[in-house]
Amino acid sequence: MDVKLGELPTWILMWDFTPKGMAGVLQKGYYWGNIAGISMVLAIYMLFNYCLSYKELKHERLCKYC
Repeated sequence: MDVKLGELPTWILMWDFTPKGMAGVLQKGYYWGNIAGISMVLAIYMLFNYCLSYKELKHERLCKYC
């Protein structure tokens, strides 16, 4: 887990963003059972919800003073 700042983009691109890969990450977080696992599951859940509502959030940001 020693990732240098310059290697961060390539390290993130190596992740598996398929539904099967995301399910595996959630499963690992559930089985760890400590605060790191729980926070990982919550972070993925928040990212997933943000991606689902991005279109509405973008529209709201653009029409704030409409």
